[in-house]
Order: sequence, then C-alpha cells, then structure tokens
Amino acid sequence: MISFIKGELDSIYEDGIVIENGGIGYDIKVPLSVMNELPSTGEEVKIYTYLYVREDILCLYGFLSRDDLQVFKLLITVNGIGPKGALGILSTISPDDLRFAVLADDAKAIAKAPGIGAKTASKLILELKDKLKLEDAFEQKLSKVSMDSPSAVSETNAKNEAIQALVALGYTNTEALKAVRGIDITPDMETEDILRLSLKKISLL
Repeated sequence: MISFIKGELDSIYEDGIVIENGGIGYDIKVPLSVMNELPSTGEEVKIYTYLYVREDILCLYGFLSRDDLQVFKLLITVNGIGPKGALGILSTISPDDLRFAVLADDAKAIAKAPGIGAKTASKLILELKDKLKLEDAFEQKLSKVSMDSPSAVSETNAKNEAIQALVALGYTNTEALKAVRGIDITPDMETEDILRLSLKKISLL
C-alpha cells in the first residue's frame, strides 16, 4: 500500500522516526541499523516501508533499502515472530549477517536478539533456509561493500571462492559456511589460505 516515504526527517526517538511529507508526519518504526545511518534531522531521507495492519494496530515499519525490507518480510512469515520481534532481530544482526547465520545454522547469533530464544532461532533457521541462497547472500554483501575499500571487497570474494571450493569438494553449504565463518581472516589472506584453514577447521569439528 505504501511502498516508500520520501521527505524531511523531522525527529528521531527511541525505536522510530518521524518523516514529514506534504504537511503530514509519518511515524515509522525502524531497527537500530537504520538509526545509525540516518542523516541529520531536517535533511531529506527515503524509507522503504511495510504497513502492518490488524484490527487494533496500524503501524509502519521502515528500512533504507528494498533488500532490508524484504528480509523483514521474510522474518515475519516465521511462526511466532511478529513485526516487533523481526525489528529486534534486525537491530541486533544486519540483514546480510542474518542470511549467513541462517545458512550456517548459527542459532546462537540469532538468539542474541531480544525476546528470541534458542528454540525460536532454530525454528527461524528451519523455515527460512530454503528461501535463502548462498550466492544471493554474497551478492548482497558485495553490493553493500564500498568500492573505496578494495580490501573488504577482496576479502568477501576470497571467502566466497573458498566456500565454493569446499562445496566442490563435497561439503554442504552449511558445513562450508560454518568453517569459513570460524576463521579469523586477515586482509593479506588469499583464497588458498582460507581454504587450507577451513579444511583444518572442518577436521576438528
């Protein structure tokens, strides 16, 4: 119904913002990740929104990109997670990191969100795993890495190549992702270094 709202950032409060557009102030709930990237009040901002409607509730939830909004929509499809819970998750873990956590079966990372226990985190992984692809996760990650930081781009590419190599060796996406995520990667590491350490990590699991 309301795809996005573009206007002047009027105010910021504990868990939301107010955007003024055409003389109307829109109250929008946003995660902490959005709070940290907002411009100063009085400046223009564009927020992609989701209108949550129930017989006793009418609430707007907002994000800085369509992709982040899509992740929010996926979260609220999980049984037991409503908009408030989804917002709490995205305030604790970024959409990119959430994708990798789901694909790596990392329930602990997801359970750090307020009100999300280990049981709910495991259910979330189970319900969303088939809806997410490792290739898409890396593609989104790369698209958000600034080209002013070539080392960050190179590191992400090296991780992706190492995971693909592990999968080619017969390991599952989950096993490969867990192994690579468990390594302390330094900027000078190449794909071969990450792959060697990943294989060592897998042998110890």
